Amino acid sequence: MSDAPLPVNLSPQGPPETVLTPEPAPLLAALAAALERPPDQRRDAVSAVVASEPRFLDGWARLGELARDPVEAYADFRVGYHRGLDRLRQSGWRGSGYVRWRHETNRGFLRALDGLRAAATTIGEADEAARCDEFLHQLDPEWDRREKS
Repeated sequence: MSDAPLPVNLSPQGPPETVLTPEPAPLLAALAAALERPPDQRRDAVSAVVASEPRFLDGWARLGELARDPVEAYADFRVGYHRGLDRLRQSGWRGSGYVRWRHETNRGFLRALDGLRAAATTIGEADEAARCDEFLHQLDPEWDRREKS
């Protein structure tokens, strides 16, 4: 066995990119309708959508945005993040490569991860917030330049 370093083969396209499949149109419509509800009804309406399909990533992210307190937000975002990792793996992601914001179908997962970063900061979990921030930039090197929506 040689001590010579093994060659690293990089493709000219860079790391592989994963794009999640779209959510069913009726689920997207239900979330849009829930988000249009009056502010005092919005959280419960989004919660009902998530309860109807617990694997709905953007539903969890939006529920985290509507949370009643930082710990609830942290929990909602964490569920969305972990459900998102499951979906990424089912879509062929092997723990590395891009998951870019430019693809609408990836946004629920990325919103959940960014929300988890923000919630971790709020509750004083600096190491978790730093890991989430680093992961966001690994998944999408253009993260800081993304369109906010």
